[in-house]
Formats: sequence, C-alpha cells, structure tokens
Amino acid sequence: MKNNKKSKTLISRRSTLKGIGAAGALAFLSSKTAVGEEKTLQESDLTAHLGNIRKKIFQKVFQTPFIDTHEHLPDESKRLSPAFYSYGNNSDDWTIVFRGYLQSDMRSAGMSEKDHRNFFSPGVDPLKKWAFLEPVWPFIKNTGYGQAVRISVKELYGVEELTAETIGKVQAGYEKVRRPGFYKRILCDLAKIESCQVNSGDGFHESNMPTLLMQDIGIVGMLAGPNLEHYSKPTGIKVTCLNDWHKVIDWWFDKYGKYAVAVKSQNAYDRNIDYEKVPSEKVDVIFSKRLSGQSLTAKEQKALEDHLFWYAVDKATEHNLPVKLHTGYYAIWGDKKPRMPLSRLIHNPGAATDLCRMSPQTRFVFMHICYPYYEELISIAKHYPNAYVDMCWSWIINPVAAKDFLKKYLVAVPANKILTFGGDYSPVEPVLGHALIARHGIALALSELVEEKWLSLNDALELTDPIMHGNARRIFNLAEKEKILKKVKRA
Repeated sequence: MKNNKKSKTLISRRSTLKGIGAAGALAFLSSKTAVGEEKTLQESDLTAHLGNIRKKIFQKVFQTPFIDTHEHLPDESKRLSPAFYSYGNNSDDWTIVFRGYLQSDMRSAGMSEKDHRNFFSPGVDPLKKWAFLEPVWPFIKNTGYGQAVRISVKELYGVEELTAETIGKVQAGYEKVRRPGFYKRILCDLAKIESCQVNSGDGFHESNMPTLLMQDIGIVGMLAGPNLEHYSKPTGIKVTCLNDWHKVIDWWFDKYGKYAVAVKSQNAYDRNIDYEKVPSEKVDVIFSKRLSGQSLTAKEQKALEDHLFWYAVDKATEHNLPVKLHTGYYAIWGDKKPRMPLSRLIHNPGAATDLCRMSPQTRFVFMHICYPYYEELISIAKHYPNAYVDMCWSWIINPVAAKDFLKKYLVAVPANKILTFGGDYSPVEPVLGHALIARHGIALALSELVEEKWLSLNDALELTDPIMHGNARRIFNLAEKEKILKKVKRA
C-alpha cells in the first residue's frame, strides 16, 4: 500500500509537471510541494524530453536566483491584518490571487461590471464565486495573465484545473498558505527571488521587510498634480511658492535617498514622457495658480510637470538613483473603463531618446519593454549608454513577444543593460507563476539563440547570471543598499 501511494503521488506530480510545461517542471527541482512534502522526481525525469542544449540551459536558468525589479507588494503584516480586507473591495479568499492583471482579461472577455464586483466582493461566499468566473474562464486561462494564476494555483494549492468541484480545495489551500512567513516561502523558497523592488505609490514606504521588499521613491505625485498635501505633510514645510515645493522634494530625497533603490514614475499613463527642461521662472506663476486652486491650461500643466520632472530626476541622479519610467501598454484596473491610447504610446520611444540625450548622467530604466513598440526600445538601449530596459510585466502581457524581445535584444544590445524579471503584482501569490513563466521564456530565448547558431552554449550559460540578477545588483547598487537596510529596525 505504501508503494502504491508513492507511485500515485509520483504520477500525480508528473501530470502536474506536464500541465505547466518545462517552466513548472524544472521549478520542482529544489522545491517542496504545497503541503510541504519533499519532491521524489529526479532531475533526469524532468528534463528527459529536452535536447542536450536545452537541458543545460533550462537547468541553469531554473537554478539561478532572480532579482525582482518591480512589484507593488504591501508588507506581509498588512496582508495578514484583518484591516486590509475591511475596506475597498479586497476579499480574504482565493480570488485575491486573480487581483492584478487577470481581472483585465476577465472584462475584456466579456465579464459584466456587476459580475466583476461580485467576484472580488468580500460579501459573497468564496465557494459561490466560481459562477461569476466560469463563463469567461475557458477564454482567458491561456493568456499570460491566466497562466501566471494557473501555475500559482497549482504550485501553492495543488489544484490542476479550476472547476466548481475544485474551488473548495483552492480556498482551503489559500487559507493554509496565507500565514506568517508566506512571503518568504513564495518569493524566496519557491520563486527563488533574492529580493524585490517595490513601488508603494507616492513617496517612500518604510517596509518592515526592508531587505526583501526594497523600495523605490515614487515621484509621480511630485510632478503630476502635484500632490501637495501628501508630500508636504510629513516634511512640516508650508508650501507657499515653487521654491517651497522644491524644498519638499529635497526633503524626500535627503531622508530616503540612501534607503531607496531607484525612483519611479508612472506618469506615462496620463501623458507622453516628452519632458522639456523648463526653468523655474517660467513656472513660478503657474505653480502659484495651482496653489490658489485655479485651473491650469493643458500647456501650463505640461510646463509645470516638465519642470518638476527634471527637478526630481536631477535629485535622483544626485543621489545615484536610477529613474524608472513606465512605457507602453496600460493596465485596466477594476471597474475603470478601458484606456489604451496607442496614438500616444507610440511616441514613448522617441521621447525616451530625448530624455537620454538631455541627461546623459542619469540612468533611465524603461519599463515593460514599451510593449507593443519593443523594437524601438531595443534601438534606444543600443545607442544610449544611459538607457536600460526592464522586462517587468512583459512576460505576462505577451509571453511569446517577451521571449522574442529578449532574443533580439541579446544579439543587438550590450547584455549589461537588461533586467529580465519583475512580477508587477500587488498580491504576492501570482508572482510565483509569473516568475516561472519568465524563467521558461528566458531559457527558451537562450536555447533558440544557441540552436540558431547566434550564440555558443557557453555564451548562453555565461549570460544567465548577469541578466537574471547580476545586472540588477550593479545598476541599483544593491550591495551597498543591503548593508544599509540590514541596519534598519522597524516594527
């Protein structure tokens, strides 16, 4: 009986591995199951179907740790607090794993606004929520967003397929996993992520997990609006003129610059990134109008944002912080109406070249490969020494496009300027699925380059460490940041 049980377990695991492909298979090499038992599958079982080149590359990629360069994760203590689920539309149940990007595919596939609200509502029985998802699930489960969730559900809860019959097991698995220590288990033990870089919104978040959840300084509110109350209140500075606002910005960098790994702006959601260098004297009056509550013209608003952007960027550069900028594709969040102004997004790459030219001493990190305009971004990184590319989010927007981007990038651009993974999630659970998709894509890209004779096998293996973690360590000066953050003591 004991041998039969072991045999059935092995078959079950093989079935799981087959379902999630090479990515999920190789992830099992040094991990544990959702219930904590050791894997019995041998490495030879997992890579038997791969050729020698792919076997070596897949093994290398799946054994190499990631530096995760972009997330929106709250601290674990917040996720464990009942208060987190007592406001808004956060449900402390299995549907939180679908929070983030898959909800966009739900709406795109035809889920109604009402069903969308009910699916995520804390007021609906978790076991009854499948009814809202079932009509669209067959059409979204194979997208990058869908696969990240499916892989995470398999890895964390041991559920092969979502059905009315398995939702109870998913919910039970969710409750069992979401316990103290689950961030480290998901991120470090299962996803093999050494550290994450988190954007927590405007300003800087003093995380109680500072070396795992390293933080950006969010600068979008320093220029868009700007968000006067949010930024000025902690400083104690009364803002009566533009010079006062400069002092507020200075305060944030002076206080948090040594702890932050970068600054980040998602202002590209509202405009192109074509920031001109506008002197203070040209926006003094405009800022005064903003203080008095007067409406600004579009021209005035752009001039003010342009000036404040460069003020913040100069401060970031002074503090040796890279500047992360959203480019390309937009997310659709919650019940917001879809918004995808490609007529504006197509100009992001051209504007990016101007930024690199205007401030050659600043390290600009262009995020999300500017999808779908990624060919243009390759040319920017090839030409400008201060242009870097972050593949965060791209592996689940379009996994095949991301794989093709990496292939093209590696034969066109110096390999020390690419960052290959950022989950870009608020819930921690789907980061695991996204990381496995990214590993699969990286391994495929490198394998294809070798098979097509663009790289040697040794070339591909040597590139793995830099593109998965070495570049991030250097670009964001992580060795120094880790030393500083290890000394931080927070409640």
